[in-house]
Amino acid sequence: MKKVLIACDSTTDLSAELINKYDIRILPMLVTLGEKTYTDGVDLDPDNIYEHFEKTGELPKTTAINLSRFYDFFKECLKEAESVVFVTLGSDLSSTFNNARTVALDFDGIFVVDSKNLSTGGGLLVLKAAEMAEKGMDAAEIAEELKGLAPKVDSSFVINGMEYLIAGGRLSSFKGNAAMFLSIKPCIIVRDGKMIVGRKYHGKFSIVVRKYVNDILDDAGEVDHQFVMITHSGCDQETVDNVHAQLKEKGLFENIYVTRAGCTISSHCGPDTLGILFIRKNDINL
Repeated sequence: MKKVLIACDSTTDLSAELINKYDIRILPMLVTLGEKTYTDGVDLDPDNIYEHFEKTGELPKTTAINLSRFYDFFKECLKEAESVVFVTLGSDLSSTFNNARTVALDFDGIFVVDSKNLSTGGGLLVLKAAEMAEKGMDAAEIAEELKGLAPKVDSSFVINGMEYLIAGGRLSSFKGNAAMFLSIKPCIIVRDGKMIVGRKYHGKFSIVVRKYVNDILDDAGEVDHQFVMITHSGCDQETVDNVHAQLKEKGLFENIYVTRAGCTISSHCGPDTLGILFIRKNDINL
């Protein structure tokens, strides 16, 4: 039996390679598309969502993981390990954290951590937790360390199209259509668990992405050099490869991981969204 098991919900958008490498347990979110409910990353992928939206103009509905599913999941995890550290989607973005924390009270050895982030912003904390567990730290120590790391996660994305933001009610049709007409590509930044609009880029997406990466790294300050995430929601391979080469050229990070955003994240931003996520040495100010 393991001493500590590291787990998270599926919004961390970690690749199968990383999940297997670090022996992470995933509790998938549920996604309702049309009249049927699917399991994120199991029987539904983002491309299914994009196809459905193209045909119907309808976005899926995502819901927080409920108490019953958490209870069953934690019970199974404790068959494998003495204790569990579970990292959730940011509490300001979903009630998943509160549900997990409520159920954890029914067990000994469950430690729930609010990532205060989304996508691989939370995934970075999961990888850090897995490495701490490998070094022999106990669950309480790991959870406390993660709470200190959460404010240091630098998480941002640049979005090519506005259609999904308009359809999801996050942007008015007038503003969204005006932005598309002017070829505006907004950068969305996660700060203290909340999403805010950062720089607004203009022009062709491939050029915008290059400028975005330079801007993010120029503002990065001191960084944790261990790893950086390139997370995208279906960008073409050339764009992803160019970003990878750009990051490698900068020489700031030892490991550059590419991950594809899952259903929950992709359903909000749509295709052609790309983010760079890493951990700074100091807390990020609003």
